[in-house]
Amino acid sequence: MKIYIVSAAYNERDNIKELITILEEEVFPEIKEHEMHILIADDNSPDGTGDVVRELMGKYKNLDINQGEKKGLGAAYVRAMGYAVEHEKADVVISIDADLQHDPRAVPSFIKKMEEGYDVVSGTRYSDGGSMPAKWPIQRKLFSVTANILMRVITGRFYLHDWTGGYRAIKKEVFIKEKEKVREYKGYTFQVAFLYKTILDGFKAGEVPIHFRTRRVGDSKIAPLAYIVNVLKYVITERIRELITGPFGKFIIVGGFGFLLNAIILRLLVDRFHWVPYYANLIGAVVAIFSNYNLNNLWTFRHHKATSFWKYIIKMLQFYLTSAFGVIVIQTGTIFVGVHFITQQKDYFIYFIGGTAILLVWNFFVYSKFIWRKK
Repeated sequence: MKIYIVSAAYNERDNIKELITILEEEVFPEIKEHEMHILIADDNSPDGTGDVVRELMGKYKNLDINQGEKKGLGAAYVRAMGYAVEHEKADVVISIDADLQHDPRAVPSFIKKMEEGYDVVSGTRYSDGGSMPAKWPIQRKLFSVTANILMRVITGRFYLHDWTGGYRAIKKEVFIKEKEKVREYKGYTFQVAFLYKTILDGFKAGEVPIHFRTRRVGDSKIAPLAYIVNVLKYVITERIRELITGPFGKFIIVGGFGFLLNAIILRLLVDRFHWVPYYANLIGAVVAIFSNYNLNNLWTFRHHKATSFWKYIIKMLQFYLTSAFGVIVIQTGTIFVGVHFITQQKDYFIYFIGGTAILLVWNFFVYSKFIWRKK
Protein backbone atom coordinates (compact mmCIF):
# COMPACT_ATOMS: atom_id res chain seq x y z
CA MET A 1 0.00 0.00 0.00
CA LYS A 2 0.99 3.59 -0.56
CA ILE A 3 0.63 5.26 2.83
CA TYR A 4 0.78 8.98 3.57
CA ILE A 5 1.36 10.30 7.07
CA VAL A 6 -0.52 13.62 7.07
CA SER A 7 0.18 16.12 9.83
CA ALA A 8 -1.66 19.44 10.18
CA ALA A 9 0.97 21.89 11.45
CA TYR A 10 0.30 25.53 12.32
CA ASN A 11 3.14 27.31 14.10
CA GLU A 12 4.91 24.04 14.90
CA ARG A 13 8.44 25.04 13.85
CA ASP A 14 9.96 23.69 17.06
CA ASN A 15 8.23 20.29 16.79
CA ILE A 16 7.97 19.48 13.10
CA LYS A 17 11.62 18.60 12.52
CA GLU A 18 11.63 16.03 15.33
CA LEU A 19 8.37 14.48 14.10
CA ILE A 20 9.71 14.10 10.56
CA THR A 21 13.09 12.79 11.74
CA ILE A 22 11.54 10.10 13.97
CA LEU A 23 9.26 8.95 11.16
CA GLU A 24 11.98 8.90 8.50
CA GLU A 25 14.84 7.44 10.53
CA GLU A 26 13.16 5.23 13.14
CA VAL A 27 9.67 4.25 11.97
CA PHE A 28 9.82 3.91 8.19
CA PRO A 29 12.89 1.62 8.11
CA GLU A 30 10.86 -0.97 10.08
CA ILE A 31 8.00 -0.93 7.55
CA LYS A 32 9.12 -3.09 4.64
CA GLU A 33 5.84 -4.00 2.95
CA HIS A 34 4.49 -0.51 2.20
CA GLU A 35 5.53 2.69 0.45
CA MET A 36 5.69 5.39 3.12
CA HIS A 37 5.38 9.16 2.63
CA ILE A 38 4.93 12.26 4.79
CA LEU A 39 2.75 15.23 3.86
CA ILE A 40 2.73 18.31 6.09
CA ALA A 41 -0.46 20.40 5.91
CA ASP A 42 0.78 23.91 6.72
CA ASP A 43 -1.65 26.83 6.87
CA ASN A 44 1.07 29.36 5.95
CA SER A 45 2.41 29.39 9.51
CA PRO A 46 3.99 32.78 10.32
CA ASP A 47 6.65 31.10 12.50
CA GLY A 48 8.36 29.50 9.49
CA THR A 49 7.10 25.93 9.87
CA GLY A 50 6.95 25.64 6.08
CA ASP A 51 10.58 26.72 5.73
CA VAL A 52 11.71 23.94 8.07
CA VAL A 53 9.75 21.37 6.06
CA ARG A 54 11.10 22.59 2.72
CA GLU A 55 14.64 22.40 4.05
CA LEU A 56 14.08 18.77 5.11
CA MET A 57 12.56 17.94 1.71
CA GLY A 58 16.07 18.16 0.29
CA LYS A 59 17.10 15.32 2.62
CA TYR A 60 13.96 13.15 2.54
CA LYS A 61 12.57 12.56 -0.96
CA ASN A 62 9.28 11.09 0.33
CA LEU A 63 8.49 14.30 2.24
CA ASP A 64 6.17 16.95 0.81
CA ILE A 65 4.24 20.01 1.97
CA ASN A 66 0.70 21.16 1.23
CA GLN A 67 0.03 24.80 2.06
CA GLY A 68 -3.12 26.86 2.04
CA GLU A 69 -5.14 29.53 3.78
CA LYS A 70 -5.76 29.06 7.51
CA LYS A 71 -9.36 27.83 7.89
CA GLY A 72 -9.06 25.41 10.81
CA LEU A 73 -7.89 21.88 11.52
CA GLY A 74 -10.64 20.11 9.59
CA ALA A 75 -10.15 22.21 6.49
CA ALA A 76 -6.40 21.58 6.56
CA TYR A 77 -6.89 17.82 6.77
CA VAL A 78 -9.50 17.70 4.00
CA ARG A 79 -7.22 19.76 1.75
CA ALA A 80 -4.06 17.74 2.43
CA MET A 81 -5.69 14.30 2.50
CA GLY A 82 -7.47 15.16 -0.73
CA TYR A 83 -4.12 15.98 -2.31
CA ALA A 84 -2.59 12.71 -1.06
CA VAL A 85 -5.48 10.54 -2.24
CA GLU A 86 -6.40 12.26 -5.49
CA HIS A 87 -3.03 13.49 -6.77
CA GLU A 88 -0.55 11.11 -5.16
CA LYS A 89 -2.82 8.01 -5.29
CA ALA A 90 -2.44 7.18 -1.61
CA ASP A 91 -4.20 4.01 -0.47
CA VAL A 92 -4.20 5.02 3.21
CA VAL A 93 -3.77 8.35 4.99
CA ILE A 94 -2.78 8.55 8.65
CA SER A 95 -3.44 11.80 10.49
CA ILE A 96 -1.07 12.68 13.32
CA ASP A 97 -0.60 15.77 15.48
CA ALA A 98 2.51 17.79 14.68
CA ASP A 99 3.15 18.62 18.34
CA LEU A 100 4.43 15.10 19.22
CA GLN A 101 1.55 14.38 21.59
CA HIS A 102 0.89 11.48 19.24
CA ASP A 103 3.82 9.08 19.38
CA PRO A 104 4.94 8.54 15.74
CA ARG A 105 6.43 5.19 16.76
CA ALA A 106 2.86 3.85 17.02
CA VAL A 107 2.33 4.10 13.25
CA PRO A 108 3.10 0.38 12.62
CA SER A 109 0.28 -0.65 14.99
CA PHE A 110 -2.20 1.38 12.90
CA ILE A 111 -0.98 -0.26 9.71
CA LYS A 112 -1.23 -3.73 11.26
CA LYS A 113 -4.83 -3.04 12.28
CA MET A 114 -5.67 -1.84 8.77
CA GLU A 115 -4.21 -5.06 7.38
CA GLU A 116 -6.76 -6.96 9.48
CA GLY A 117 -9.55 -5.52 7.32
CA TYR A 118 -10.53 -2.28 9.08
CA ASP A 119 -11.52 0.78 7.04
CA VAL A 120 -10.68 3.36 9.69
CA VAL A 121 -8.53 2.92 12.79
CA SER A 122 -8.42 5.41 15.68
CA GLY A 123 -5.92 5.70 18.48
CA THR A 124 -7.60 5.22 21.86
CA ARG A 125 -6.43 6.67 25.16
CA TYR A 126 -9.23 5.02 27.12
CA SER A 127 -8.99 1.25 26.53
CA ASP A 128 -6.66 -1.68 25.88
CA GLY A 129 -3.73 -0.06 27.67
CA GLY A 130 -3.98 3.45 26.21
CA SER A 131 -3.29 6.40 28.49
CA MET A 132 -3.38 10.16 29.00
CA PRO A 133 -0.43 12.22 30.29
CA ALA A 134 -0.01 11.96 34.05
CA LYS A 135 0.91 15.65 34.20
CA TRP A 136 -2.23 16.88 32.48
CA PRO A 137 -4.32 19.29 34.61
CA ILE A 138 -7.29 17.55 36.19
CA GLN A 139 -9.75 19.84 34.39
CA ARG A 140 -8.37 18.85 30.98
CA LYS A 141 -8.58 15.16 31.84
CA LEU A 142 -12.14 15.70 33.03
CA PHE A 143 -13.12 17.47 29.80
CA SER A 144 -11.58 14.72 27.67
CA VAL A 145 -13.04 11.77 29.56
CA THR A 146 -16.48 13.40 29.84
CA ALA A 147 -16.61 14.26 26.14
CA ASN A 148 -15.81 10.69 25.08
CA ILE A 149 -18.24 9.08 27.51
CA LEU A 150 -20.97 11.34 26.18
CA MET A 151 -20.03 10.43 22.59
CA ARG A 152 -20.42 6.73 23.35
CA VAL A 153 -23.74 7.17 25.16
CA ILE A 154 -25.33 9.55 22.66
CA THR A 155 -24.25 7.67 19.54
CA GLY A 156 -24.92 4.25 21.08
CA ARG A 157 -21.57 2.97 19.73
CA PHE A 158 -19.97 1.70 22.92
CA TYR A 159 -17.33 -0.37 21.12
CA LEU A 160 -15.50 2.86 20.22
CA HIS A 161 -13.81 4.44 23.22
CA ASP A 162 -12.01 7.50 21.81
CA TRP A 163 -14.08 9.74 19.53
CA THR A 164 -12.16 12.99 19.87
CA GLY A 165 -8.60 11.89 19.14
CA GLY A 166 -6.87 12.89 15.92
CA TYR A 167 -4.46 9.96 15.51
CA ARG A 168 -6.27 7.99 12.83
CA ALA A 169 -5.69 5.78 9.78
CA ILE A 170 -8.19 6.06 6.93
CA LYS A 171 -8.57 4.10 3.70
CA LYS A 172 -8.88 6.13 0.53
CA GLU A 173 -12.39 4.74 -0.13
CA VAL A 174 -13.54 6.12 3.21
CA PHE A 175 -12.02 9.55 2.65
CA ILE A 176 -13.45 9.84 -0.87
CA LYS A 177 -16.96 9.00 0.36
CA GLU A 178 -16.89 11.21 3.44
CA LYS A 179 -14.87 14.28 2.44
CA GLU A 180 -17.80 16.36 1.18
CA LYS A 181 -19.92 15.44 4.19
CA VAL A 182 -17.34 16.78 6.66
CA ARG A 183 -16.00 19.72 4.67
CA GLU A 184 -18.16 22.17 6.64
CA TYR A 185 -16.51 21.21 9.94
CA LYS A 186 -13.45 23.43 9.91
CA GLY A 187 -12.29 23.03 13.50
CA TYR A 188 -11.80 20.18 15.96
CA THR A 189 -15.38 18.93 15.55
CA PHE A 190 -14.06 17.52 12.28
CA GLN A 191 -12.57 14.51 14.12
CA VAL A 192 -15.87 13.47 15.67
CA ALA A 193 -17.89 14.22 12.53
CA PHE A 194 -15.60 12.18 10.29
CA LEU A 195 -15.71 9.11 12.52
CA TYR A 196 -19.49 9.33 12.97
CA LYS A 197 -20.10 9.62 9.21
CA THR A 198 -17.94 6.56 8.51
CA ILE A 199 -19.92 4.52 11.07
CA LEU A 200 -23.25 5.64 9.59
CA ASP A 201 -22.07 4.58 6.14
CA GLY A 202 -21.22 1.09 7.33
CA PHE A 203 -17.42 1.21 7.28
CA LYS A 204 -15.57 -1.02 9.72
CA ALA A 205 -13.95 1.00 12.52
CA GLY A 206 -11.35 -0.24 14.99
CA GLU A 207 -8.97 1.11 17.61
CA VAL A 208 -5.39 0.68 18.74
CA PRO A 209 -4.13 1.83 22.17
CA ILE A 210 -1.90 4.90 22.28
CA HIS A 211 -0.04 6.72 25.04
CA PHE A 212 -0.97 10.36 24.61
CA ARG A 213 1.93 12.59 25.59
CA THR A 214 2.34 16.10 26.97
CA ARG A 215 3.18 18.80 24.47
CA ARG A 216 6.81 19.78 25.05
CA VAL A 217 6.97 22.99 23.01
CA GLY A 218 4.25 25.53 22.27
CA ASP A 219 0.68 25.88 23.47
CA SER A 220 -2.44 23.81 22.81
CA LYS A 221 -4.85 25.35 20.31
CA ILE A 222 -7.97 23.75 21.84
CA ALA A 223 -10.35 25.78 24.00
CA PRO A 224 -11.76 22.87 26.06
CA LEU A 225 -15.15 24.30 27.05
CA ALA A 226 -15.99 25.69 23.60
CA TYR A 227 -14.78 22.44 22.05
CA ILE A 228 -16.98 20.18 24.15
CA VAL A 229 -20.01 22.44 23.58
CA ASN A 230 -19.51 22.35 19.80
CA VAL A 231 -18.99 18.59 19.79
CA LEU A 232 -22.11 17.95 21.89
CA LYS A 233 -24.17 20.25 19.69
CA TYR A 234 -23.01 18.35 16.63
CA VAL A 235 -23.44 14.81 17.93
CA ILE A 236 -26.88 15.39 19.50
CA THR A 237 -28.17 16.94 16.27
CA GLU A 238 -26.76 14.13 14.15
CA ARG A 239 -28.03 11.41 16.48
CA ILE A 240 -31.58 12.82 16.34
CA ARG A 241 -31.35 12.95 12.55
CA GLU A 242 -30.06 9.38 12.46
CA LEU A 243 -32.91 8.11 14.62
CA ILE A 244 -35.54 9.93 12.58
CA THR A 245 -34.25 9.04 9.11
CA GLY A 246 -32.59 5.70 9.91
CA PRO A 247 -34.02 2.23 10.50
CA PHE A 248 -35.40 3.10 13.95
CA GLY A 249 -37.38 6.05 12.60
CA LYS A 250 -38.79 3.93 9.79
CA PHE A 251 -39.49 1.17 12.29
CA ILE A 252 -41.54 3.62 14.38
CA ILE A 253 -43.61 4.62 11.34
CA VAL A 254 -44.22 1.00 10.34
CA GLY A 255 -45.02 0.10 13.94
CA GLY A 256 -47.38 3.06 14.17
CA PHE A 257 -49.36 1.82 11.19
CA GLY A 258 -49.45 -1.69 12.70
CA PHE A 259 -50.55 -0.19 16.00
CA LEU A 260 -53.51 1.51 14.29
CA LEU A 261 -54.54 -1.73 12.61
CA ASN A 262 -54.28 -3.62 15.90
CA ALA A 263 -56.13 -0.90 17.82
CA ILE A 264 -59.00 -0.68 15.31
CA ILE A 265 -59.54 -4.45 15.29
CA LEU A 266 -59.26 -4.61 19.10
CA ARG A 267 -61.83 -1.85 19.67
CA LEU A 268 -64.16 -3.26 17.02
CA LEU A 269 -64.13 -6.81 18.45
CA VAL A 270 -64.44 -5.68 22.07
CA ASP A 271 -66.88 -2.76 21.77
CA ARG A 272 -69.07 -4.06 18.91
CA PHE A 273 -68.88 -7.85 19.27
CA HIS A 274 -68.10 -8.04 23.01
CA TRP A 275 -64.97 -10.19 22.75
CA VAL A 276 -62.67 -10.67 25.72
CA PRO A 277 -59.94 -8.00 25.27
CA TYR A 278 -56.90 -10.28 25.30
CA TYR A 279 -58.42 -12.65 22.72
CA ALA A 280 -59.42 -9.72 20.52
CA ASN A 281 -55.87 -8.38 20.80
CA LEU A 282 -54.44 -11.64 19.44
CA ILE A 283 -56.58 -11.33 16.29
CA GLY A 284 -55.55 -7.70 15.79
CA ALA A 285 -51.93 -8.61 16.37
CA VAL A 286 -51.95 -11.28 13.64
CA VAL A 287 -53.06 -8.69 11.07
CA ALA A 288 -50.64 -6.04 12.38
CA ILE A 289 -47.71 -8.48 12.32
CA PHE A 290 -48.37 -9.35 8.66
CA SER A 291 -48.45 -5.65 7.78
CA ASN A 292 -45.33 -4.90 9.82
CA TYR A 293 -43.37 -7.75 8.29
CA ASN A 294 -43.96 -6.66 4.71
CA LEU A 295 -43.34 -2.96 5.32
CA ASN A 296 -40.18 -3.66 7.31
CA ASN A 297 -38.93 -6.07 4.65
CA LEU A 298 -39.54 -3.60 1.83
CA TRP A 299 -38.56 -0.36 3.57
CA THR A 300 -37.03 -0.38 7.07
CA PHE A 301 -34.56 -3.20 6.48
CA ARG A 302 -34.58 -3.14 2.68
CA HIS A 303 -30.79 -3.56 2.47
CA HIS A 304 -31.18 -7.00 4.09
CA LYS A 305 -34.60 -7.93 2.69
CA ALA A 306 -35.60 -11.39 1.52
CA THR A 307 -34.48 -11.82 -2.09
CA SER A 308 -36.39 -15.00 -2.99
CA PHE A 309 -39.78 -16.56 -2.32
CA TRP A 310 -38.45 -19.13 0.17
CA LYS A 311 -36.35 -16.57 2.02
CA TYR A 312 -39.44 -14.40 2.21
CA ILE A 313 -41.43 -17.28 3.73
CA ILE A 314 -38.65 -18.27 6.15
CA LYS A 315 -38.17 -14.68 7.32
CA MET A 316 -41.93 -14.29 7.76
CA LEU A 317 -42.12 -17.44 9.89
CA GLN A 318 -39.20 -16.16 12.00
CA PHE A 319 -40.95 -12.80 12.24
CA TYR A 320 -44.19 -14.37 13.42
CA LEU A 321 -42.42 -16.57 15.98
CA THR A 322 -40.43 -13.71 17.51
CA SER A 323 -43.44 -11.38 17.33
CA ALA A 324 -45.69 -14.03 18.92
CA PHE A 325 -43.60 -14.02 22.07
CA GLY A 326 -43.84 -10.25 22.31
CA VAL A 327 -47.54 -10.14 21.55
CA ILE A 328 -48.55 -13.00 23.87
CA VAL A 329 -46.18 -12.39 26.78
CA ILE A 330 -45.61 -8.62 26.67
CA GLN A 331 -48.60 -6.98 25.01
CA THR A 332 -51.46 -9.42 25.70
CA GLY A 333 -49.90 -10.33 29.06
CA THR A 334 -50.00 -6.67 30.09
CA ILE A 335 -53.70 -6.48 29.15
CA PHE A 336 -54.48 -9.70 31.04
CA VAL A 337 -52.68 -8.61 34.21
CA GLY A 338 -54.24 -5.15 34.02
CA VAL A 339 -57.87 -6.16 33.63
CA HIS A 340 -57.69 -9.07 36.10
CA PHE A 341 -55.42 -7.81 38.88
CA ILE A 342 -55.20 -4.02 38.71
CA THR A 343 -58.44 -2.42 37.47
CA GLN A 344 -61.55 -3.42 35.54
CA GLN A 345 -61.97 -4.45 31.90
CA LYS A 346 -63.02 -0.93 30.90
CA ASP A 347 -59.37 0.14 31.15
CA TYR A 348 -58.14 -2.54 28.73
CA PHE A 349 -57.08 0.02 26.09
CA ILE A 350 -54.72 1.77 28.52
CA TYR A 351 -52.95 -1.53 29.19
CA PHE A 352 -52.87 -2.18 25.44
CA ILE A 353 -50.97 1.08 24.89
CA GLY A 354 -48.55 0.37 27.76
CA GLY A 355 -47.83 -3.14 26.55
CA THR A 356 -47.32 -1.88 23.01
CA ALA A 357 -44.70 0.63 24.16
CA ILE A 358 -42.67 -2.13 25.82
CA LEU A 359 -43.22 -4.37 22.80
CA LEU A 360 -41.80 -1.69 20.49
CA VAL A 361 -38.35 -1.81 22.10
CA TRP A 362 -38.35 -5.62 22.18
CA ASN A 363 -39.33 -5.89 18.52
CA PHE A 364 -36.70 -3.47 17.20
CA PHE A 365 -33.95 -5.32 19.05
CA VAL A 366 -35.06 -8.75 17.86
CA TYR A 367 -35.75 -7.73 14.26
CA SER A 368 -32.46 -5.87 13.76
CA LYS A 369 -30.33 -8.51 15.51
CA PHE A 370 -31.94 -11.69 14.20
CA ILE A 371 -34.43 -11.27 11.36
CA TRP A 372 -32.69 -8.62 9.23
CA ARG A 373 -29.25 -8.82 10.81
CA LYS A 374 -26.15 -7.66 8.94
CA LYS A 375 -24.02 -10.46 7.61
